[in-house]
Order: sequence, then structure tokens, then C-alpha cells
Amino acid sequence: MTQRAPLQVAVIGTGKMGADHVRRIEEVISGARVSAVVDVDAERAKAVAARVDGCTAYTDAATALAAPDVDAVLVASSGPAHEAALLTALERDLPVLCEKPLTPDPASALRVLEAERKLGHRRIQVGFMRRYDAEYMKLKSLLETGQLGRPLMVHNRHRNAASPPFFTSDMLVSDSVAHETDVTRWLLGQEITAVTVLRPRPTASAPDGLQDPQFVVFETDGGAVVDVEIFVNCGFGYQVQAEVVCERGTARIGDGHAMVTNMAGRWGGTISQDFIDRFADAYDRELQVWVDATRRGEVTGPSTWDGYAAAAVCEAGVRALNEGGRVEVESVERPSLY
Repeated sequence: MTQRAPLQVAVIGTGKMGADHVRRIEEVISGARVSAVVDVDAERAKAVAARVDGCTAYTDAATALAAPDVDAVLVASSGPAHEAALLTALERDLPVLCEKPLTPDPASALRVLEAERKLGHRRIQVGFMRRYDAEYMKLKSLLETGQLGRPLMVHNRHRNAASPPFFTSDMLVSDSVAHETDVTRWLLGQEITAVTVLRPRPTASAPDGLQDPQFVVFETDGGAVVDVEIFVNCGFGYQVQAEVVCERGTARIGDGHAMVTNMAGRWGGTISQDFIDRFADAYDRELQVWVDATRRGEVTGPSTWDGYAAAAVCEAGVRALNEGGRVEVESVERPSLY
């Protein structure tokens, strides 16, 4: 049997996330190789490319995507740069895995959605990696059996040890709670229709002016109520937990530890310190699924519509944070392509 050539991937953005994806493609998953990396920081791009045989460094995404040795694109640059890269990829009909957000706001997300719709087939998968986490997948499967009855409420906790220096109060919703936005829609199979954000007293560990923590409440078109505690300066580690309350029972994930020790009169375990550590397996699985589907000529996973829907909910959430009260989500009708 003739061995198929690996998928040749251009990785756009070589910061923490992009560099980790380069490592993942080259060292962890199968069926792909990194043929190009792109970053506005030329030296950083060259440093990453130097670690991969046959990889070319670029500072311009359009130039990289025109190269003959690029079959697919992984977008891991900053959110504001996503739209241009995605539109260029769609012009060339290249398959894309785009880290969230699809774009930073629903208007730009809608432009990308319209470009893909005009193409007539899906090309973009959005990197909502929690859908590929073993615990979330198990929870989704349980809910689909109907054993617990209809979901009534979902409680989420999303905590980071410390926020990066550039983080703003709005970003707690648009960058962090964006994950719970997608998870809610995916787990429940319902759309989020309204958002309320409550503002507890800020922790003394938060930088001046940062509203941290926040308590976000979603309402869905299926009548469920979902809350999210987002706390990005908790100090002790990275923690993601979820509990679904249904008519005949509950299910909770995120409490487990890889190992619990008993020693010197104490027991305990460890807490992940960042998202890359906590969701390492999910990222591996997500990327392998994307590569396998792309090599089959298919597009699976979270769609451009899912990226747009998350952006619309987050926009309503940011308004609720800044204006107060309950804000309804404004969204276009879902196109038939999705």
C-alpha cells in the first residue's frame, strides 16, 4: 500500500499557542508536517522554523498561503488578525483550524461566515478544544442518553492563577467565558438568548481597574439557566469545572486529580497552572481529528457558525458587564450550510 503524503500545514502565529501547535504537529500527532510558519516578528518566526526540517518562515500570511507546499492552515495569531488570514485562506479554498475566537466581534465573524457560505462548503473548524476533552466528551455522551432527564441548570467555574498584564475586564467575558459560551451551546444543543453579568467585589490580587471575579448568567432558548464564575486571579492555579443539573440527577466534571498522595500527615494532589497543561490531551485530540478529517476531504468539529454565535453572545456579555442588567443576544438566522 502506498503511503499517503503528510498534510503540509502553515501555522500563523508563533507565540505560546502557535509554537505549542508546531511542537504538537511535529512530535505528537500523525499525518501532518509544518511546512511554513508566519509571524510579524521575523526573528521569532525564524527561530521556530529552524527547529523543523524543511519549514519556511514568513512575516506575511498571504505570501505563505500562496506557497505550493501549503495544503492547510492553522491560525494561532491574535484575534484581531484572524479575519484577514481566514478570508485569504477561503479565497484559496484551503482547510483551516482557527484558534478561538473566530474573530473578536460578531460583525467580522459574520463577514467570514458569509465568505465561507459563498464558497458553498465548509472549510473552517474553530478551536473550541473543550469539545475534545475526555471529561467533557463523557458528559456530553451522558446527557445525550437522556438518563438524567432534561438539563435545567449548568454551573461552571473557570479560574486562572493570574491574568496576563494586558487583560481587561471585557476580556474576562470575550476571551475566557467564550469557552463556556461554546460549551453551553454544545452540551445542551440550545442557543443562548440573553446574558447578565454580576460584579462582585474585586479581589485584592487583581490589577487596578480589573473587574475580577465576575458572575455571568446565560439564558437559553430551551429554558435552561447557566452560570459561570470567572475568576482570573485566584492565585492557586488553573481550574475548570462544570455541573449539569437535570430533572433526574446531576453530573459534574473537573474535580479529578491525576494523582492523590498521602504523606507526612497530609493528603493532596496538584492543580494545573495553565490551560495548555490542563487541556493538553484535548489539544492533541482536536488536532489529530482535524488532520484526519482534512486528509479525507472533510470538515468536522465546531463550525464558523459556532464561532459567530460565540462572538454574538460575548458581545451581549460585554454590554451586560458595562451597562448592567440583562442583555438579549442579537444574531442573524443560521444559514443552511451549518
